[in-house]
Amino acid sequence: MRKLTALLLALALLPGAAALAQSTEPEGNKPDPKVEELAKRIQKLERDAALDRVQFSGDFRFEAHSVDATIPNHFDGMALQNQVVNTLFYAMGTGQFPQSPTAVGDFIRTNYSDYLYFTQNLTFEQLQQAIGQFPPAAQQQLYAALLPGVYKPGYEADNRIMYTNRLRLRMEAQPAKNLTFSGRLSMYKVWGDSTGVQVFNGQPTSLNIDGTTVGVPNSDILRVERAYFSWNKIGGSNLYLSIGRRPSTEGAPLTLRNDEARGGTPLGALINYQFDGITVGYGISDKSTVRLCYGLGYESGFGSGDILKLPQDRLKDTHFLGLNWDLLDTENTFVQVTVARAFGVADGFNGLVVLPNDPVTGAAVGAPIVMRFTPSTNIGDLDLGSIVAIRKQGPFDVFASFSYNHSDPELVTTPFGGFFSDPFETPEPQTGTMWYVGARYRFNEEKTKIGVEFNHGSEYWMNFAVAEDDILSPKTAARGDVFEAYLTHRINPKLIFKAAWIKYAYDYSGSGWQVGAPKKLDASPILGMPTYDDASKFSVALTARF
Repeated sequence: MRKLTALLLALALLPGAAALAQSTEPEGNKPDPKVEELAKRIQKLERDAALDRVQFSGDFRFEAHSVDATIPNHFDGMALQNQVVNTLFYAMGTGQFPQSPTAVGDFIRTNYSDYLYFTQNLTFEQLQQAIGQFPPAAQQQLYAALLPGVYKPGYEADNRIMYTNRLRLRMEAQPAKNLTFSGRLSMYKVWGDSTGVQVFNGQPTSLNIDGTTVGVPNSDILRVERAYFSWNKIGGSNLYLSIGRRPSTEGAPLTLRNDEARGGTPLGALINYQFDGITVGYGISDKSTVRLCYGLGYESGFGSGDILKLPQDRLKDTHFLGLNWDLLDTENTFVQVTVARAFGVADGFNGLVVLPNDPVTGAAVGAPIVMRFTPSTNIGDLDLGSIVAIRKQGPFDVFASFSYNHSDPELVTTPFGGFFSDPFETPEPQTGTMWYVGARYRFNEEKTKIGVEFNHGSEYWMNFAVAEDDILSPKTAARGDVFEAYLTHRINPKLIFKAAWIKYAYDYSGSGWQVGAPKKLDASPILGMPTYDDASKFSVALTARF
């Protein structure tokens, strides 16, 4: 009503302003100051009425990174799988096992057309059956003979300098009294790369999937990160309904390190992932809100060739159902609990990737071809839970968080493995934990803040945090220890400087993955893809907010 009144007033004043300008124009055609003032007031009313419809804001961040990392001594799992496939081809063709790798190579060269036919038509199920025909002792003997040829000494994996740009545009509107809309468009890219698709390097962030398109540097495309409406005060109660692309990233306590307000609904140590869904919430009081949240992580019936498969071969959708409860939300104290269950977790999510190796044969892919990755099976369900407490005490902010996960696997495996198991193993239920603590000190009239954080994840720890903005790897997903120290300084209220150092000390492989068995990294493990055992990143950033 206020907007309509302002517009009607502006329209009513326009004829009078025009007449006044004509009747009081001074000599020499100089504008009358009173007319100018009236025109400015009318323009401001029109501008305010327009901006009341949709309010825009945003930020732009430039960041420079320097990474020091090492890959441990390991056995190349892809090369090992390729040697196993080649050995099976030799055994099928000769009726006996080879005496040396040279014999295998000679046999392949002599029968190369048959070898191509064999590898191009080999399925993982056939490979699994062939391996299963050997007694465990024979399998161990085979691997022992092949392992020396695939050993890789540890090496450095540094990136001395890398620059990124991130642009975020926020939209807010209130089209009706109890109806609001919120949206955010984002662009995030590395300097010199707008391809949008990465070469798969073993890290979950090297897959371009729906949940990470703006949390991981991608391209110069502006994408819809968030878009949802909220129907508030339903029937005059404290009940609300919200549907759309959810605010499911940058939840507490991750915002302390970025000197930002809480950006996401779920607890950030557990879920930091873009998804589409529905939330039904109820304001218990002005200090407590409870929400029931539903989301869809993988839609099997669209875009995945579902109708080309027989009904028994089709995948189920991956659904998420969770409860998010702000137990206490005051000026100085915040306590939140998040519990969730992921139903029908797949061995991946729809996305684009450049695979360096064929996951079945282990052979190198001859060219960097962009492929659509589609999950092959549902591997089970996953339970998640987390609690965080944040306290503001004088110039200090402190927090502590504890998280838990438990897998309920299906007895299936894929070329990448089963639920927390390797490709030729039988999956078993596993439990993981992660604890996360931190403190921040505010001084210089709260313009400057210094903070430290530490988190530790166990052998089977896993969360949905691949959209976490850590470049190297999501720190809250680490199976091992992570230490971070940072400084933020507000040069002015709209320009923020940040310097941060993160140190990763991994104990196990597979951080962030639901497939594959974790491997102890100090014991020269067999790794499907190289993984960090030690890494650090130093970064500096300037963020302009508008």
